[in-house]
Formats: sequence, structure tokens, C-alpha cells
Amino acid sequence: MAEDEYIDYALVRDALIETQKRRGFLTYEQKMALQHAEWSASDLRNGYKTESNIFQEMYSMFLEMESISKYPEIAAKLAEVMPLNNDEVRAILASRRISLETSEIELILDVVKQNIGAV
Repeated sequence: MAEDEYIDYALVRDALIETQKRRGFLTYEQKMALQHAEWSASDLRNGYKTESNIFQEMYSMFLEMESISKYPEIAAKLAEVMPLNNDEVRAILASRRISLETSEIELILDVVKQNIGAV
């Protein structure tokens, strides 16, 4: 079984734009996906643009955390959403019923805050 690959909205946007250039058109579904990816990758969503290299760096850092390493989909969601407070982190973790200590949540927030400065 192949391992899932998690990518950010900026990469989705770029792939759809390239597809549009190559084909000359997009299907309705692709146009809607492109519109969503453009918004999601912009600073209109959360105040910070999505950049693939920053996403990958945060994703890797989250996977290094023992409590998150079993959940690559959660690591990807944390890297994409870039939560800035405890409640946002807990909301993301709730989808898998993951409970972390306050110190672990603070570590996640520290990673996000360090990387937002790089955006």
C-alpha cells in the first residue's frame, strides 16, 4: 500500500493553473477547486499566505513530535491551518480524539509562530 502524500493549497493551486495552461481549460470541478485553493493559499484565509516550503517544514517538524507522529493527516492539517491559539490546536486534534498536554500544544504553537515569521 502506498503512503499518502499531503500537500498544501499553494501546490494545488499551482498544479491547477499549470493544467489550465497546458489544456487551455478546466472542468467545472477543477475551476471550483482552483478558486478554493487560491483563496486558501492567500492571506485572506488566516492572515498568512501558504508557501509550500514552509508547509513542508512545519509538517516535518510536527511528524517529529511523538504524540503527532502516528497521525500524518493531523500534522498536515496543523501545517496548513497554522493555528495561533490553544483552542484552534484542540479543534484540529479533536477530529482524531487526540489529547495533548498543555506543553505539547505550546510546542505546536511555537513551531507555527516561528514559521509564520518566515512567510
